[in-house]
Amino acid sequence: MWRASTTALTVLPDTGAPVAPLAPIRLHRDRVTVALYAHFVAWGWLLYSFSPSVPLLAREMGITKAQAGLHGTAMAAGTVATAFVSARMAKRFGRRGMLLIASGVLALGVVILVSGRTLGVTLPAVAVIGIGGTLLISAAQPALSLHHSEASAAAVVEANGVGSSFGLLAPLAVGAGVAVGWGWRPAVAVTIVLAGVAAVLIGSLPGLGALGSSSVPAMAPADGEPCDPEPAPATAPARRGFSGTFWFFWVGSLVAIAIENATTFWAADLLIDRTGAGPSIATGAVAGLVAGMSVARFVVGPISTRRSPEKLLILAFGLAGVGWLILWSATTTPLALVGLVITGLGYGAQYPLSIALLLRASEDRPDKAQARATLGAGGAIGVAPFLLGALADRVGPHSAFLLVPALIVIGAGAVALGLCSARRAA
Repeated sequence: MWRASTTALTVLPDTGAPVAPLAPIRLHRDRVTVALYAHFVAWGWLLYSFSPSVPLLAREMGITKAQAGLHGTAMAAGTVATAFVSARMAKRFGRRGMLLIASGVLALGVVILVSGRTLGVTLPAVAVIGIGGTLLISAAQPALSLHHSEASAAAVVEANGVGSSFGLLAPLAVGAGVAVGWGWRPAVAVTIVLAGVAAVLIGSLPGLGALGSSSVPAMAPADGEPCDPEPAPATAPARRGFSGTFWFFWVGSLVAIAIENATTFWAADLLIDRTGAGPSIATGAVAGLVAGMSVARFVVGPISTRRSPEKLLILAFGLAGVGWLILWSATTTPLALVGLVITGLGYGAQYPLSIALLLRASEDRPDKAQARATLGAGGAIGVAPFLLGALADRVGPHSAFLLVPALIVIGAGAVALGLCSARRAA
């Protein structure tokens, strides 16, 4: 089972004597946790500072919106490329070494981006950023999952919440930079400092346990003996693939990423079309989505130590559907903002919970599982916003947004099947 009961008494089968209930699962935030959280801060800042900067970059370079949108495709390409090397890197360099490399690659990509003045420079820069950021998350999430064991769902959810919360400040920094005449580049360049801080924090820790290589056990035995697992019998079959439970949760994570990115890209367009809001107001209203996501991650993290993460994830998909309905039917900006916030409350829990469940179902192969999740994420980022935009060109943004509830149903159904599969396996 995912967690032991914290309320019922246990009866020993040999004596029949009741024993005290097990202590509740708690999330302990130690130095390793803080160092790993710092990497989510750096990545969150980059995402939420660069995204609102893309229209500014387009006007500055004199390029079309379609050409500016290629930066998202470039980031997705970097994400997909990373999926093929991340597990090997975790085995070769350890997760600590992988995080140090990722921070350096991320900082390098940002340096190239803020110094670029043509698409020939900025597109490859964003691809490098996608590689660095994805490597960073591909090491940090498995490390958190292993380090916190039963509280892994809470840790992964909270880490994403910390990243999105700091990311809320990034658009404000971009706006302030533009207001004083500095442009968007200084705000994005803050990522370099944050990546450096994260590298210093993780570099001060030994590359052991959850920060070590995926080729050795992450935890020492309870009796303190060295981690020297007994070799498997020669007749033991090699594990070639993941279970059905894993793939159900993989679909859930893919859908979560797809609807989050599609909504973030095109929600402002929907508001302009349906409520008559100006571009600046509509773009600013999307901050309500990010705010709802941040709140959800801080609330759901502690709850996941006491309630089934699978059921919480199904409820999150349902809440996202309620928010979508309000947003989709709104004809005034305030009501649309309410819909965005509620949608964000659902979206905020979906990705980290689905990743936590996916890692749990990895059968002690978290780095390979994260690589599969990264591959799906790259596809979702590259396809979902483009697909919704293409539909909007043909039928308008209001009708195109019907894609979102269809994906929500698929995601919730996949998680429900994953829960049933996990119960059968147990």
